Amino acid sequence: MNIDFGAASDLPQMAVLLEELFTLESDFHPDRDKQLQGLTLILENPACGQLFVLRDGAQIVGMANALITVSTAEGGRVLLLEDVIVRSEYRGRGFGRQLVNHVLDWAREQKMTRVTLLADCDNRAALNFYGKLGFEPSHMTVLRKTLV
Repeated sequence: MNIDFGAASDLPQMAVLLEELFTLESDFHPDRDKQLQGLTLILENPACGQLFVLRDGAQIVGMANALITVSTAEGGRVLLLEDVIVRSEYRGRGFGRQLVNHVLDWAREQKMTRVTLLADCDNRAALNFYGKLGFEPSHMTVLRKTLV
């Protein structure tokens, strides 16, 4: 297994992973065209974020999306960690932990001061996973308004 940055040739496999992820999340629904459009935007704008992939040979078995923003509370760049997924048959073997820790190490190297992520409130497995990695609940509430 190795972890590196995603490339244009990885996008189709990443879209498959996002389909799996979005079937697990109650707020989102798979739409291959939208997922490919979003992945392409990130890939073409590295100042906006980075795509990380977990590879087993030529096969992508996990991914994470690291979006970069600025926090006035922190006075610098921070990370929004999204789209963390490991294929179901690879789960439970520490690969998700490796992937997230790799992204956290990268964020530290980039001098980011905070990483925030969202998880479904009823996804106990995800909440436990992130808790074991040191993520703590926030007092903030997520609110959303669709514009299109």
